[in-house]
Amino acid sequence: MVSQIIGWSKMTGKVRIAQISCGTEYSGIQKEIEKAAEMVGGRIVVPEVDLNDIKVAEEELGFHAISSGLKLMMARAKAIVEREVEVDGVFLTTCFKCAEGALVRSIVRRYIQSKSKIPVVTYSFTERTKAGTLLLRMEALVNIISKKPLFARTKQEGITAGIDSGSTTTKAVIMKDNEIVGVGWLPTTSVLESGKKALEIALKEANIDFERLEAIGVTGYGRRILKEYYKAQLSMEEVSTCSKGALFLCDRQKGDATVIDIGGMDNKAITLYDSIPDSFTVGGVCAGASGRFLETSAKRLGIGLDELGELALKGDYRNVPMNAYCIVFGLQDLVAALASGARIEDVAAAACYSVAEQVFEQQLQEIDIRHPIIQVGSTALIKGLVKAMSDVLSVEVIVPQRPNLIGAVGVALMASGMKELEG
Repeated sequence: MVSQIIGWSKMTGKVRIAQISCGTEYSGIQKEIEKAAEMVGGRIVVPEVDLNDIKVAEEELGFHAISSGLKLMMARAKAIVEREVEVDGVFLTTCFKCAEGALVRSIVRRYIQSKSKIPVVTYSFTERTKAGTLLLRMEALVNIISKKPLFARTKQEGITAGIDSGSTTTKAVIMKDNEIVGVGWLPTTSVLESGKKALEIALKEANIDFERLEAIGVTGYGRRILKEYYKAQLSMEEVSTCSKGALFLCDRQKGDATVIDIGGMDNKAITLYDSIPDSFTVGGVCAGASGRFLETSAKRLGIGLDELGELALKGDYRNVPMNAYCIVFGLQDLVAALASGARIEDVAAAACYSVAEQVFEQQLQEIDIRHPIIQVGSTALIKGLVKAMSDVLSVEVIVPQRPNLIGAVGVALMASGMKELEG
């Protein structure tokens, strides 16, 4: 059956994505789901089941749902596990307003993963969800399916470059035989110019000419522009590359994990099942839950981000109430605390805890947290924030070496396997 699935995908050029959902047709987002899948080379398939299948599935999964749509979800999951329908991956989604839907979504995901090797990506939608919002998830799912050997890769070989074109910074690395030999880092202005400059810096540090590069991988917001300019062998969304880079730099190439990336404009929380991303959330209610808030707070205090993190380790966040989701209201809390005579150490600690608590409340509630928990990105260098995340989650959070390079490292590592994949 697996060979038939792979053969079908190669023949048609489309990845078959089974949709297991409830309410998408009534909310008006069904066409958006299909559009997002088409944009990344996928095709939505809805498994067919009958009434008896529903009854059997409820018994096997051990849950009796009230909603008929949720009952149907469980039956469709059973059909996929038993290979009654040929699919390459599963897109599992329910309405974010439905508590029972969230429960069934979790039950179905665990059931599919325990009974098969079919990758699953989950999402909770609203009636305003558009194809663009779904695109990252669909792209990640298609990449997991079509480039699966790259996710299994544990060693970088040859000389490859990785460029991570982020919203605030651009990073480039040169890797040679499983080692980072050159690094370039600078703020993102023009996507192309920042990418070119970062790569030049990395090549100079590595003492390697551009012509010696065997492959280039690009990731991040500006990856499409850089892929076209460099004719890059690999262009990959940041969920996959950040996950791969985090595992590599932590020397944890196998098993489960949770990766948290608190970015300059948005956040990512990714769960890994057997080292492959299976569910994740991107974004947040407001920039008050991102690194931008910490950067703004540091400027208001007249210090750098590194100093903010160090001061936070010496402060007590409980002395400064800071509960606002909005970056503007959060800064109002900060200013009010300073005006009342609060210690700068306590204010720094409160800013870090505010971000950590919001990430937990807004995003980590949407996924199953698996251990170990790995914090990555430039904000992972802010020691006070790492401590705050560890305290909020009641577990020691792991920070890999050079956590700000995980996207560039991940795509450089995966790019080194492109010849084998294409062959």
